[in-house]
Amino acid sequence: MTNAIYLTTTEPYSGKSIIALGLMNLLASKTEKLAYFKPVISSEGAEKDSHLDTIAGHFKLSIPYTDMFVFTRNEVIKHINAGNEAYIIDTIIDRFKRLQERHDFVVVEGTDFLGSSTNVEFDGNISIAKNLGIPAAIIVKGEGKSVQEIVDTAVSTTKSFMDEGVQILTVIANKIDSEMEEELRVRLSQFMPKGLIVTSIPSNKDLGNPTMKEIFESVGGKLLFGEHLLTNQVDNSIVGAMQLHNCLTRLNKNTLIVTPGDRGDIIIGALQANLSKNYPKVAGLVLTGGLVPEETILNLIEGLDTVVPIISVKTGTFKTVTRVANTQSRISPDNKEKISLAISLFDKYVDVKALERKIISFRTTNITPRMFQYQIVKRAKEHKKHIVLPEGDDDRILLAADALIKQDVVNLTILGNSENIQAALKRLNISLDLEKVKIVNPGTSERFDDYVNTLYELRKNKNLSHEMARDLMLDVSYFGTMMVYKGEADGMVSGAAHTTQHTIRPALQFVKTKPGIATVSSVFFMCLPNRVSVFGDCAVNPNPTSEQLADIAISSAETSKMFGIEPKIAMLSYSSGSSGEGEDVDKVRKATDIVRQKRPDLKVEGPIQYDAAVDPAVGKKKMPNSEVAGQASVLIFPDLNTGNNTYKAVQRETGALAIGPMLQGLNKPVNDLSRGCTVADVFNTVVITAIQAQQ
Repeated sequence: MTNAIYLTTTEPYSGKSIIALGLMNLLASKTEKLAYFKPVISSEGAEKDSHLDTIAGHFKLSIPYTDMFVFTRNEVIKHINAGNEAYIIDTIIDRFKRLQERHDFVVVEGTDFLGSSTNVEFDGNISIAKNLGIPAAIIVKGEGKSVQEIVDTAVSTTKSFMDEGVQILTVIANKIDSEMEEELRVRLSQFMPKGLIVTSIPSNKDLGNPTMKEIFESVGGKLLFGEHLLTNQVDNSIVGAMQLHNCLTRLNKNTLIVTPGDRGDIIIGALQANLSKNYPKVAGLVLTGGLVPEETILNLIEGLDTVVPIISVKTGTFKTVTRVANTQSRISPDNKEKISLAISLFDKYVDVKALERKIISFRTTNITPRMFQYQIVKRAKEHKKHIVLPEGDDDRILLAADALIKQDVVNLTILGNSENIQAALKRLNISLDLEKVKIVNPGTSERFDDYVNTLYELRKNKNLSHEMARDLMLDVSYFGTMMVYKGEADGMVSGAAHTTQHTIRPALQFVKTKPGIATVSSVFFMCLPNRVSVFGDCAVNPNPTSEQLADIAISSAETSKMFGIEPKIAMLSYSSGSSGEGEDVDKVRKATDIVRQKRPDLKVEGPIQYDAAVDPAVGKKKMPNSEVAGQASVLIFPDLNTGNNTYKAVQRETGALAIGPMLQGLNKPVNDLSRGCTVADVFNTVVITAIQAQQ
């Protein structure tokens, strides 16, 4: 087996980025020591290679940028012309070996084929892969080709590499017409060597179509307005040379309008159409002929809240349209949406398990944050669950929902006013697919009366009147929790705009706790640089009794197992072992004894100090006979004051990612967010809620 792979193609714009991002995402779940290496880049001078920048930034690689490549393309040409081919190969091998020694896996990317000497580059890729002694993944561009042409290219390229002794792991036909997918897969399987993984990935317009930033870089000129919306995707382009009413009839979603700069009617009309709910989103405008709108028009535009990118160029309309048409899209470091989509396409179409069997021959004992995140997202996708998000009026919820749907992690219902949510989506410039998301307004829902009646029946013995039940059901927390109770959602995530008590009160009232569990508690997954620890309880119980602490420890151990972390429980205190006395220490000591009685199968130690729990050297010194000291993965805090402050201190001082809080002990998963949560916090909490719902 191998600890490196070489990605290569035979022509430019074959979609290597999809394979590179998907493969790196797969490998990041297996090891933290991951490197990306592109021996020859096309960029010159101070300009960074966009793809290397994207990979390094997204996967937070610790490698210096200068270690990720060896030569620029022009440097290679000069060395070849001087007869220094051996120097090129020797230098590449040396730099690769240094990376290989320091990392568990290295992904190597071949050249871009952006020059005129494509035969030289093709032979160079074979030579590099051969001399590095690593297998290759061949990407064949299918755009504009017939099935036969794709098969012929794949067969000849594979043969060329194998004839030179390069092992081929997989052949990927990328950017193909979706209608030929099945036929192509069958034909490739017939003609490719046995044991070779064959994959076909259909074209995707959301990846293939350029952004306004790429259009701007292609046509040049001056950006007049809309810098913050340069990420807008361009799916269509038209020339605005006709009257306004005719131009409006030609607008489709994400249209770029190319028009002379003195056409104030087209400019204002396009901006108004972008704001109107009766017309699709406008991607931007390119104003040609070196003409700039009159001052009155510019003042009007400056006063608008939302302005799409407007670019002024000196070239004429025909030449500008030609440049627009020839603009090639690339996945840039700042385009998180395209990065997520590329990874999603890889996961969907590539036989990941087969590829893993071929290239992964190692396991790491520590679960790193990236491994943990990759694994939980993968688990959530395996059996998709339906999660309700009650706070549809919060931008963070909508941004997280967009990412969750694009990565196909869960099914979602968002509570709120549909028109307000759609307006917010447009303001936020996100393209949440509303055909894949249910938007429900509790007050107008067809289920409202049924929910009211159910709540009344459940709580009438607590002096709840029918009218009170009706008022409560207008509250999004009660409505969302009732969806979970009735089985119309598998879990709920709330709290971005509400207190913890407001979020979990309905669940405590009628979802109730699991049989045998008397205490609802919470945990945080603390993603530290080289491990993931479980912290409990840091959000719910202010001053738990010994019995409650024992319940929290047992629940946290089960949660730990659920997420693939071996539970070694540390019952924390200011004293380790029998060295200290006092009411607080005795409480923890009693809780530890209860855990041992109830669950003799669990590894638990307490009372124990934090340093003795997590530092092997300290643990061995203070408690040399303990099988938990120095190795604790589940840390149980004696009270909420200690736990909440500790998790926040660790998070802020170490830069650790804190996922949670995740509530444990309820019959069905309802989880609380911090009101200071980020979009990533919402995303991760939904993921862990979905996994809870799978159990």
